This record gives sequence, structure tokens and C-alpha cells, in this order.
Amino acid sequence: MLYILYGEDDYSRQRALDEIKSTIGDETALATNTTVLDAPQATIDHLRSVAEAMPFLAEKRLVIVQGLLERFEARAKSGRRKKTASVSNRQSEHQSLADYLVTIPDSTVAVLVDGKISNKNPLLGALSAKAKVKSFPRLQKDRLIQWLKNRVAERGGSISLSAIDLLTSYVGSNLWVMASEIDKLVLFTGGRQIEADDVRQVVSYVQEGSVFNLVDAILEFRGGMGEKLAEQLLQRGASPAYLLVMLTRQLRLVVRVKELKNQRRPESEIMGRLEMTSPFILRRTLEQASRYTLARLKEVYHRLLETDLAIKTGKYNAGLAMNILIAELCQGAKAQAA
Repeated sequence: MLYILYGEDDYSRQRALDEIKSTIGDETALATNTTVLDAPQATIDHLRSVAEAMPFLAEKRLVIVQGLLERFEARAKSGRRKKTASVSNRQSEHQSLADYLVTIPDSTVAVLVDGKISNKNPLLGALSAKAKVKSFPRLQKDRLIQWLKNRVAERGGSISLSAIDLLTSYVGSNLWVMASEIDKLVLFTGGRQIEADDVRQVVSYVQEGSVFNLVDAILEFRGGMGEKLAEQLLQRGASPAYLLVMLTRQLRLVVRVKELKNQRRPESEIMGRLEMTSPFILRRTLEQASRYTLARLKEVYHRLLETDLAIKTGKYNAGLAMNILIAELCQGAKAQAA
């Protein structure tokens, strides 16, 4: 059996993978019969060696391959001519992988897990008719609200429309954070309906009191939230220089993650090199890196320097300088995406 799970909504994607695991068999037995491969490891020979191995004291074994489809995504032009032989080799490789993956033994369940993939991906096209394919695009507006309502109901709670509006403005479409905050809100309200004031008490202190959330808001183009967080942090005595240093620190992390991802390094290696302790932090940084080109990141660095100088020379006060910075970064991002 072959599954393909792809899309930017990695929370729902992970839930789907967990559901597949639950249908295979006993959790303890599955743990000893599961192999996880990163894309560079997924050669025909390596796949054959793990997929055709007999399960140990179980009926099925599970092989998870991360990032294989992405290997065959069309790359942006870099100014260098790509050799025809290289393109031909990639075409031959994707066809060879497709031919093998549809012939894996019945004793093996294979799952290809990827992020955002285009509809023109050749490996996806070659496999889609013979695999169970599920896509998980990032939830927006009505779908996000419906997901939120379902999550609250699953936890035995209810939520008002005003609370929904406030919660989505604080958290956005990150379902990992959203799920955690909903769980806390249901416990906090103890069975009564969740109201906007509950969101302010339980969620906003995390959003408003943390410089890390200010950084995330700016890098994820949530300008209104970024301005609000910057104002609150400055009112509480945060140093403008400190806010700029923390933003610069995260930008450097985004650049390094982007470079390692472009080198097709496995996520486990990226975490080790950057000394990340949580897969969630890596996923968040990868998401931010996908929103920027390296050229745009250089422009952002330049704007940070200009803002620092504007504050130090008295050209603008700290609040105004931060608001101008946030507005320009978010507006520049929209222009980049256009």
C-alpha cells in the first residue's frame, strides 16, 4: 500500500500519518517495524532493502520517506544553464522510483510525506493514479474557522464568534499552536462557552508578553498584530535595540535554514547543525524561510540597520520607528509575493 501526504498544513498531515499508523497494527510491534528515510537516502537500492524486508513479529512494516517529491520540483532559474543530461537523469530517476514504489510487497506500507508540492510534480503525477493521495493546504478563513470550531467541540467546549475572531487574529493558521491554545481555553472555561475575554486572559498574555511572538508576527506578515505587540512590549519597558537584535537573530536562523534546505539536507541534520531542540521550532522556521528569497532577506537586514540608526539618532521615536519598520516589511512581502 502506498500513501502520499503533502501540503503546508503539517499539523493535519501529521494527524493523517498517525491515522495510517493506527490501522497497521499494535503500536509496540510497529515501532520495531518502522523505517524513516530522508529524501537523499531514498535510492532504489535502499528503498528495496527496507521495503522488502520481512516484518518482525508483525503482519506489516511501515516505510516513511520525507521530502522525496520535493526532489523533483522544478527549480527557479539561477542564471546558470542546466545541462540536458542532468534533466534527463532526473526524469529517468523519478520514473524508476515510480515504477518501483507501485510494486512494493503487500507486507509493506509506504508513505511519502512532503510539504508544498506543485500539481506539475512529475513523481506525484506518475504515482497519483496508483496511490492514496491526500493534500493538506494551509487553512484559510472559513476552513480555519470550521477547524477551530470542530477542535473546540471535540474537547467538549463551545466558543463565541467574537472569541473565534480574536483567537485567529492572535494565532493565525498555525494549527499546532491553535490546538494547544484551544485545549487551554476549554480547561480554563470549565464547560461554559469560551468568550473573547477568556482568549485575552489565556492566550493574549503569551502573544503580548513574548518578543518571540513579535518576531513571528513580523516574519509571517501579520502587520497589525506585529504593531500591537511592539507597542505593548515598548510600553512594558522593552529596549528597542533588544527587539531589533531578536529579529536579526531569527532572520539569521531563517537564512541558515534556507541554505541547508536548498542543499537538501535532512531535517534531522538541520536541527543538529542549528542546535534546535524542538521539531516545532524547525517547522516554524522552515515555514518562515519559504516566504522569503535570499535577496529579500538582505533587504530586510538593511531595513533593520536603518531602523536602528533612526532610533539612535533621534530621527524617530522607538514606537514610530518600529511601526514604520513593521509596515514596510509586511508591505514589501506582499510586493514580493505579487
